[in-house]
Amino acid sequence: MNETVDAFHRGRFHVVQPKGAGHRSGVDAMLLASLVDAAGPVSVADLGAGAGAAGLAVASRLAEATVLLVERSSLMAGYARKTLDLAENAELAPRVTVLEADVTVSGKARVAAGLLDEVHDHVIMNPPFNDPADRLTPDVLKAEAHAMSEGLFESWIRTACAITRPGGQLSLIARPQSIAEIIAACGRRFGGLEITVVHPRPSEDATRLLVTAIKGSRARLVFRAPLIVHGDEGHAFNHQADDLNNGRSAYARRR
Repeated sequence: MNETVDAFHRGRFHVVQPKGAGHRSGVDAMLLASLVDAAGPVSVADLGAGAGAAGLAVASRLAEATVLLVERSSLMAGYARKTLDLAENAELAPRVTVLEADVTVSGKARVAAGLLDEVHDHVIMNPPFNDPADRLTPDVLKAEAHAMSEGLFESWIRTACAITRPGGQLSLIARPQSIAEIIAACGRRFGGLEITVVHPRPSEDATRLLVTAIKGSRARLVFRAPLIVHGDEGHAFNHQADDLNNGRSAYARRR
């Protein structure tokens, strides 16, 4: 399979990704990583990490972050390992680990797979969020990475809750139509939800949601001001989106 080595954060780290097959990371992964705002040592788990772009983006911006990349696909986990072996990532690699495991397993099977109880300060996720009825792809790996299964958010957020320390943060990126499922899956596990709708341009409908929540919080849900990625014309990022995409700032919670 062909592959590429792609630079992120203006070359501060690189990711080995499949070319023409499987999931390729981009802006979504960088926005997801920007949701982790921390000072000092912090433990982060990236569920469904693929080749590791979001997790490495956290490690790139936060010098004391340790990151666990959790990926079910053996092929994509292999790309994550190739990514950590790159000379360009030599400074980040000692703080990043790859775990090949299924996020949806629970109980003793989850612990046996290496997803341990209440060990992470932050859990981030970019779950498959295409409806199975959407246009099908002949690429099985890409279809698996993108197609949403029934009860996906329930199973992924259940695991996130199990491995997050009390008071720790869940962060995810998803499509706007998944909002009800996300809120329901957070239930009494995570509260204080802060939701940001992401619009490509001021005149265009939202295409993504950024969601953060705190384990055990009983604070009310907040809809934040929308995040606009581009101006009215062209493909250049606006100032805020460019800073988030290139690891110059975090998208910090309001509370």
